[in-house]
Amino acid sequence: MSQLNLKKPIVFFDLETTGTDHVKDRIVELAFVKLLPDGKREKYVKRVNPGIPIPPEVTAIHGISDKDVADCPTFKQIAHHLFDWIKGCDLGGYNSSKFDLPLLAEEFLRVGINVDFTDRHMVDVQQIFFKMEARTLSAALSFYCNKQLDNAHSAEADIDATIEVLEAQLDRYANLGKDVPSLHQFTNNDDYVDYARRIVMKDGHPVFNFGKHKGRRVEDIFTAEPQYYDWMMQADFALHTKQKISEILNRMKLKKAGLKV
Repeated sequence: MSQLNLKKPIVFFDLETTGTDHVKDRIVELAFVKLLPDGKREKYVKRVNPGIPIPPEVTAIHGISDKDVADCPTFKQIAHHLFDWIKGCDLGGYNSSKFDLPLLAEEFLRVGINVDFTDRHMVDVQQIFFKMEARTLSAALSFYCNKQLDNAHSAEADIDATIEVLEAQLDRYANLGKDVPSLHQFTNNDDYVDYARRIVMKDGHPVFNFGKHKGRRVEDIFTAEPQYYDWMMQADFALHTKQKISEILNRMKLKKAGLKV
C-alpha cells in the first residue's frame, strides 16, 4: 500500500457539528489523526458541548443529542491543548477545505486563539475523488477499498475511512504526487483569502467574491467607501473573514504612511 511521503506530520480531521453554517454552528464531535513521517499515528477524538441546542434533524444524521454532550467539555476548555497538538502540522480531510477547516478556524478565533492555517498545506481527499471519479465518501470507500462504511457520520469512522481512501488513491493513480505539497496543489482549486471564500485572489490582488462589489478589488472599495469595512466588521461575517479584511486595511494604512509592508 502506498504511503504519503511526509517531510512533517499531517493531521487528518473530521467534525460533527450542530449544522452547516460556519458562523453560527458549533462542533459536537471531533476526530484528529496525526500521521508522522516515521509511519506512526496518533489520535485525538473527543465530543464537545457546543453550548447551543443540537437540532433534532441534525441528531438524526450523526446520532449525537444534547444529552450525549451535556457533560462534555466545551471547545474553549480543549482549544489550547488541541491547538498545540496540531501545531506545525499540515492538514487533511474529506470536503474539509470548504467545511471543516473554516468551521474549526471560527471555533479557535471565537475563544481568542488567533489561527491562520494558510501557511500549511491542505489535502482534501474529496477533491481527488471528484476529479478522478466524483462520488461520496461511502462510495469512495466502496470504489477504492471494496468496503462498506459502517458507522457513517461518526467523526472517527469518517476520518479513518478518509485516510484509507487516500492510501488507495495513491496506489491507483500513478500520476498523483505522493508528497503533501503536490497533493495540496492538486486538491485546492480556489486561490481564496478567507476560508468562507468571501475574498479571492485575482491578478495578484484580493477581490470581493460576493454582493454588489463582486469582482472588484478590496483596496479600491475600502478607499472609495471606507464605511464598507465598518459594515463588514459589524455584520454576520465569519471571524476569519473579518481577520483578513483587517489585515488588508492595515496594509493599506502602512502603504499610505510610506512604511514597508
